[in-house]
Amino acid sequence: MRIAFYAPLKSPENPVPSGDRRMGRLLIEALRVARHEVELACNLSTRDGTGDAAHQQQIKERATLLAQRLIQSYRARPAGQRPQVWFTYHLYHKAPDWIGPVVSQALGIPYVVAEASVAAKRKGGPWDLGYRATVEALKRANLVIGINGADRDGVLPHLADPSRLAALPPFLDRTPYEKAADHRDACRRSLSTRYRLSTRWPWLLAIGMFRFGAKLDSYKVLAKALEQVNAGPYMLVIVGDGPARTEVRQLFDIFGEQVTMVGQEPEGQIAAWCAASDLMVWPAIDEAYGMALLEAQATGLPVVAGASGGVPEVVRHERTGLTPPAGDPAAFAAAVNALLGDPDKREAYGRAAREVCAKEHDLFVAAHRLDSLITGL
Repeated sequence: MRIAFYAPLKSPENPVPSGDRRMGRLLIEALRVARHEVELACNLSTRDGTGDAAHQQQIKERATLLAQRLIQSYRARPAGQRPQVWFTYHLYHKAPDWIGPVVSQALGIPYVVAEASVAAKRKGGPWDLGYRATVEALKRANLVIGINGADRDGVLPHLADPSRLAALPPFLDRTPYEKAADHRDACRRSLSTRYRLSTRWPWLLAIGMFRFGAKLDSYKVLAKALEQVNAGPYMLVIVGDGPARTEVRQLFDIFGEQVTMVGQEPEGQIAAWCAASDLMVWPAIDEAYGMALLEAQATGLPVVAGASGGVPEVVRHERTGLTPPAGDPAAFAAAVNALLGDPDKREAYGRAAREVCAKEHDLFVAAHRLDSLITGL
């Protein structure tokens, strides 16, 4: 099938890395693995982060004009070259889809949504326009693919038919992570030399952009938790960068050389860090599910992550890692202590993590699932 793909929150071509951009690209890749032809419909972001009603209206008007141009462009094509499905990834009140429902209705093609969330508390608030647009889009959707299980209860009441909601676990291409896992010692030696890290102590790894809001809050919890980590010596490596870099650095200054901040790394280097480390630590405040947590487990790295959003569906508690209550530094520290002081358990959790990723979070498994859902419309 020919599929028009659109991500109103962040285009897959956006230059700023994030888990959202990553999942958008992975969805396109999975659809192509399933032998569908995918084209990016447009790059317009409809996100308004401030709750500015006038700005939201301007975005709506711009998107409405773009939708009409797309309709004209698609209709001008030979019938065999027009989209047969519209596929929108990630819409919610701050980034509604003003384009997909209009275009799909005009062309008479199925409208598919992957990862939507609805927060009833936004009704009538600063993002009411986006809230209502998201609810209307869900009503029109022929299929809603739930990537984050935590969104299910909010989405279901707004569907024309509850059977239109189908689950798809988050996934990745395991190839680079499997390769790194098979060369764990080499990855550790290389990174140790590059960053002058001691190999005598376990490495804790945290990966997250330095953004204000939930990301910075996660780093705050991590810093407070580390003050209570006493099961043994360790090194913490932080991978990330962003506008809150000064605030993040200040949080960890008290730990001195025990914490190394390596900045933003290319995607290809993340697998090496995961393979070289001993434990992933991420408080996961307001996390959807955490792509970095999935990347860690794909290399066999056990995880301690806060139990927010869809994280418990990615990190299996007491099987592939530990998921203490989100936002509780003492509970997080206790979980880190439990695994830092037990290398055998870390190894067992790591083996299980790699197995679970292979069975449930693999690109080719997702491609098969997506194909069966799309072709069944």
